[in-house]
Amino acid sequence: MESTRRQSLAHLLVCVGCCCGRPDKGKPEVPVDWLKAEWKRRALLKHVQLSISGCLGPCDLVNVIAVAGPDGIDYYGRLTTQAHFDAVLDWATACARDGVVAPLPAVIAEHRIERFRPAPALTASA
Repeated sequence: MESTRRQSLAHLLVCVGCCCGRPDKGKPEVPVDWLKAEWKRRALLKHVQLSISGCLGPCDLVNVIAVAGPDGIDYYGRLTTQAHFDAVLDWATACARDGVVAPLPAVIAEHRIERFRPAPALTASA
């Protein structure tokens, strides 16, 4: 019998690793319990997977998330307010409602970071 399991539109990873969202290290807390409860209440898991992750880095930024969709993985950092996490939740809700990966709201999109910087080009010595 063939499986009819539906694949998610996107995947959200929320970092709670070594530096992110650690009030004991002086960082703003990530509202993980609230986010998981709202994800469940709004029945978003079938559309946008939610994972609470270890370190996503870079470790000099607080509250990093990764959004994996059909176009790859993008990273966002410095999400320090409840408004940021409300926007993430509203984005996931729009994805579930419309059945497509919606663009991230500006309040999140403006926090895009390059997680991996390209290595500098090697130059030939004279």
